[in-house]
Amino acid sequence: MSTHASGTVTVTRYAPVRSVHYDLVPARRLSLETVASRTGLHPELIRRFVALGLVDAERDAAGRLVFTPEAPAALGRVERLHSGLCLNYASIGLVMDLLDRIDLLEAALRRGGARSGARSEGPSWI
Repeated sequence: MSTHASGTVTVTRYAPVRSVHYDLVPARRLSLETVASRTGLHPELIRRFVALGLVDAERDAAGRLVFTPEAPAALGRVERLHSGLCLNYASIGLVMDLLDRIDLLEAALRRGGARSGARSEGPSWI
């Protein structure tokens, strides 16, 4: 706001400034060798898991596999299912999908119970 000599007041409005976010550090990725050393699995077995869709990976500019920091935990889950339930690797994908679906349904049930204020005695599908 400014005041001129004649006593008039002018109000200057500026357009809102949008914040701009630049990632100065790229998202952290783990190499195949790093994931193999952290999990104790052979790199070829990890490549097979990627091919089966049991763990997500991307390729870098050089064509090498790179993983998110959560990949060692996902690989540990695959190995626990394989050794604990004696499942083959092809069926582990189905079991993991079912477990993820159960987690989503339980979360939705918790949210629904919190909104209604009371939890029903029986399952909602009955």
